[in-house]
Amino acid sequence: MTVIAVLGSTNMDVVAYVARAPGRGETVTGRELRTVPGGKGANQAVAAARAGGEVVMIGAVGTDEYGSRLRTNLEHAGVDTDLLHTAAGPSGTAHIVVDDEGSNAIVVIPGANGTVTALGPGEKAAIAAAGLLLLQLELPMTVVTEGAMTAKARGVRTILTPSPVQPLPAGLADSVDLLIPNEHEAAELTGHTDPRAAALSLLRQVPEVVITLGSRGCLYAARGGEPVFFPAPEVTAVDTTGAGDTFVGTLAVALGEGRSVPEAVGWASSAAALCVQRPGASTSMPYRSEIDAS
Repeated sequence: MTVIAVLGSTNMDVVAYVARAPGRGETVTGRELRTVPGGKGANQAVAAARAGGEVVMIGAVGTDEYGSRLRTNLEHAGVDTDLLHTAAGPSGTAHIVVDDEGSNAIVVIPGANGTVTALGPGEKAAIAAAGLLLLQLELPMTVVTEGAMTAKARGVRTILTPSPVQPLPAGLADSVDLLIPNEHEAAELTGHTDPRAAALSLLRQVPEVVITLGSRGCLYAARGGEPVFFPAPEVTAVDTTGAGDTFVGTLAVALGEGRSVPEAVGWASSAAALCVQRPGASTSMPYRSEIDAS
């Protein structure tokens, strides 16, 4: 089985459910508040593990109560947490507002994630021994770039989710094999609101791109070929938090198993469709048996 290494964030999601999100300077009354283990890195690790992958998590949690819960959540999903360090101080948090249409707005406070600034020998060895490396941009850019360059030097396929979106340094972009932005991130990175134009622009930086389009599906493009659109299953969304991370984690498992891109994308899309029909992030991610049956 291909090992998937995840170099990324762990956050406790503090989620407020409201009829509609407040505008600037406005106060609204919510109906429920939940704390749910999350963070883009941890979410992708849980998604991959539940989809049947062998996963190693590289990152940090704090010394607070959230840190213990975040570690336990990963371990319960079957993720190896030996390289998930404990840093003095608070864990990362994400403050999320989810409205009745399932849309969300998020503020992330890095906490312990901000202490992950460089890789030690153990982290480098784990990346070198993996078949795939998953990266996001919730850790300091220096360590994300170092992780990608370490993977490239050892021939490890690297998948980057450019969120929260920011310009990609050359050292990072040159080391990424597959970039998976959503349509807003793709537009921010390229200046193109049309997904096809954005994909073609991004191919100047990376060999392969998947742009996720929410309920409309996704667009795949590779150098030397025409972009291909894949529709998403039609479902009623309850909460879209974690859907993109579910897609990425599940896609990584499928690619690690040697599936073709169309088959892998279809399987990952089914997983994301299951995720949005449930509240929460990591708690809503489906297991392999559910994805296979959908």
